[in-house]
Amino acid sequence: MKTVQINKILIISVLSLLVSSFTGSGKQPVFSAPASGASSFPDPCFTENTAFQPGEELTYKVYYNWGFVWLSAAEITFRVIDDDDQYHFQVVGETYDSYNWFFEVKDYFDSWVMKDNLLPIMSIKSLKEGKYNLYDYLTFDQSRSKIYNERGKAKDDIREHHNFEVESCMHDLVSIVYFARNVDFEQYQEGSGFPIKLFADKETWPLDVTYQGKEPNKKIKGTGRFNTLKFSPKLVDKDLFPNGSQAKVWLSDDANRVPLVIESPLTVGSVKVILKDYKGLRHELASKVK
Repeated sequence: MKTVQINKILIISVLSLLVSSFTGSGKQPVFSAPASGASSFPDPCFTENTAFQPGEELTYKVYYNWGFVWLSAAEITFRVIDDDDQYHFQVVGETYDSYNWFFEVKDYFDSWVMKDNLLPIMSIKSLKEGKYNLYDYLTFDQSRSKIYNERGKAKDDIREHHNFEVESCMHDLVSIVYFARNVDFEQYQEGSGFPIKLFADKETWPLDVTYQGKEPNKKIKGTGRFNTLKFSPKLVDKDLFPNGSQAKVWLSDDANRVPLVIESPLTVGSVKVILKDYKGLRHELASKVK
């Protein structure tokens, strides 16, 4: 059986898949058929934040299915921290003690973005997965479309140094989540496609997602019922996902656009990520109907 890397389940499934549908690459993103009279797609080079605020905290429970058994595998928490003229996004993913016999994970992701445009200037990924350890440090030079990368087993064990040329206004796995939450989906038609790109693990990731429209009164286990926006991202990591497969993502249909549920197939089993708790939201969670 292949080792299931929970960090990829959380980050690729929860982050990339979650929001890869909502952004475009570069200054002229490509998308299909917005509703009649709709304004242009938000510019990823300059995004006004209206969806979240410092102090917001979202916690998700991760379930892994193998055969006919669903296991409570992990929790992942997203935090927004005020840091002068920047937002510090912090993501922490840890397996439960009851799951550690199978595969123990303690992963930390931090991203710093400018408040006036939500573009990342620095991100750090620190992974501990079984016997595997990784420290991955990125510095974004947005004005020159370059990324400087340092990688090693730990912060004091840097063994790789890389410089990458990327497209303009490039996001990372964490920053793109918060960019995406500021997109107004009311102007787009069901079936609209959104190809996007983001940088992670020494390469630019192309991702294609389809907006599936609204799904009212969606039951979220343990949290209630919500009016939602539904998306279907195409999965590209062939080591983790079956070839040609798609995930399903539901966001709250309100001004917060909180990710509520993600369902994704894996090469071995499947994963489901469900909102467990939330606090510090900028707006009332008006999408909750019960």
